[in-house]
Amino acid sequence: MRMRIRSVGVAVRFAESVLMAGGQRHARRNAWAAVCENRRYAADRHHDTPTAAGGAGAKSARS
Repeated sequence: MRMRIRSVGVAVRFAESVLMAGGQRHARRNAWAAVCENRRYAADRHHDTPTAAGGAGAKSARS
């Protein structure tokens, strides 16, 4: 059986599927999803701060 690997990503996923158990792969995907969600949450929080919107003057104007 001959298999043609089209990209590095395909090769990595193939090696992962051969070398790792399914549960471990699933756990890694869940962990990466959590990292991405935390990054989105932090970015949203950063954009909602008064200093991000208008500098120090915007913060003092609200007080």
